Amino acid sequence: MELIRGLSGAHRRAGGCVLTIGAYDGIHLGHQALLARVHEQAAQCGAATVLLTFEPMPREYLAPDDPPARLTSLRERWRILSGTRLDYLWLLRFGEALRNLPAEAFAQLLARELRPRLVVVGHDFRFGRKGEATAAVLAAAGTRLGFDVDVLGPVRLDGERVSSSGVRAALACGDFERARRWLGRPWSMRGRVMPGKRLGRDLGFPTANLPLARRRAPVAGVFAVRVHGVASAALPGVASLGTRPTIGGVEALLEAHLFDFCGELYGREIEVEFAAKLRDETRFATLEALTAQMRRDAADARRILEG
Repeated sequence: MELIRGLSGAHRRAGGCVLTIGAYDGIHLGHQALLARVHEQAAQCGAATVLLTFEPMPREYLAPDDPPARLTSLRERWRILSGTRLDYLWLLRFGEALRNLPAEAFAQLLARELRPRLVVVGHDFRFGRKGEATAAVLAAAGTRLGFDVDVLGPVRLDGERVSSSGVRAALACGDFERARRWLGRPWSMRGRVMPGKRLGRDLGFPTANLPLARRRAPVAGVFAVRVHGVASAALPGVASLGTRPTIGGVEALLEAHLFDFCGELYGREIEVEFAAKLRDETRFATLEALTAQMRRDAADARRILEG
């Protein structure tokens, strides 16, 4: 998969493609159905496959003080999409220019930049200024501009429409099994291990620390986890995701303690797979009380992961 950034030169590499558009946060079963249709249609006409997505995600830009939780960072989306045989990821920066672009101008942008043969979107697709236009509007514009539009209906599982918001809701209430079914894989977070204050090491629980930066996570609390990227098989552990109120923390941090592991992980990219929620984040009166709870958390996580 090749990355195309911005508005210049996309047609030279991916012109005449089959295109899909969206945030694709989580790349759940509904997104996977869209990608499957893209590949099916592209194979019939020998065209390249392209996903147009945005960074930041539009809802993050439009609600900076209360952004939606992210299921996948851009790096995580890239990794997952790389396994889907997609030819190109076209990345546009979402800002005032795109926010205020009328629907007709957006359709013209697609035609000018990629000259797509076909655009595949979901039934709830919206675009243009203030989300003013629907898939039907895009189809009408495509008739004038030289591309077809294929609209897919919803994918349903467990009697409900699969959606990113539904996955977020499942994660928020600790239903990791439901999230796994809707995603088609366990939910995880990936990042590069950064040095911390070594408090966990001092308390007997050394941790691999993954800063969240500006990302808002869909979960918070203490979890049983499996950590990939350290050994040939996933390693069991316990993780905390939150602000660490006992020590006056402010910024969110993912801290994973790997059972029976000794070694440095600084600079290594790891993936933390969430298996079960143990409890909410709590402020303890003393470090001794925190340490005692961490021992109980570790024991609970071992029972869950070994059961």
